[in-house]
Amino acid sequence: MAVGLDPSFAERIGPAGWIRAVLRALALVAWLLLCLVLYYLACLRRARNPVPRMFLHGVLRIVGGRLTVTGEGVQAPSILLANHLSWIDIPALAGATGTAFVAHDGLADHPLMRFLCLLNRTIFIARSDRGSVAGQVEQVRAGLEDSGVLTVFPEGTTGDDAGLLPFKSSLLAAVEGSAARVAIRPACVDYGALTRQLAWVGNEPGPANFKRILARPGRFSVTVHVLAPLGGEQRRNRKTIAAAAHAAIAARLNQRVAL
Repeated sequence: MAVGLDPSFAERIGPAGWIRAVLRALALVAWLLLCLVLYYLACLRRARNPVPRMFLHGVLRIVGGRLTVTGEGVQAPSILLANHLSWIDIPALAGATGTAFVAHDGLADHPLMRFLCLLNRTIFIARSDRGSVAGQVEQVRAGLEDSGVLTVFPEGTTGDDAGLLPFKSSLLAAVEGSAARVAIRPACVDYGALTRQLAWVGNEPGPANFKRILARPGRFSVTVHVLAPLGGEQRRNRKTIAAAAHAAIAARLNQRVAL
């Protein structure tokens, strides 16, 4: 759990916090219903539906986030390797780049979450099943082909800004030895001084974290730094890819801390 976070926080939300949470929840429902209508209308005319990106960016704004993006625009085909701090990373990265995601298959157990994830072409992976790594790699390759831009969280879980967790390299076999036309880019998600307040780690239940974010006062800034694509020896194999991406993201976070 994030340092300084009282695990009973969600149970101690005050009246003003509950009002904020209810109003934001109602806004999310209304936004979802509107975007579903727009999504199915767009399906009639476009191969690449722009509504999931619009929806997720709107979710970020409703929960209080204000997005800043640095770096070059992301062009397909690209795979992004990002640090992971919170579920808020999803709307932030999608709003910044239009990316789809590789997600833990536990999300697929929740019908609404599965439905929303599939609208954004999410790839569900059983990370605990090491015997299916080859099949997972093929899923990632197919997902990249389908979505054009795909994000992997190589830490495999969320952190709390105490330092990047080691990057797992197994899924990166999907881009090991890939043609140079497939860009492999580190992406650094940064909440600045509020990182530990927003991070979702430890044993905090998902619903409690969701309530905590909806109830918090004020706005918060999130910056997505799209870093330079990996090249040369950095792309030699999945381990060099993981090491290079980890180093690039760590350097960007350390740069922020040093300011």
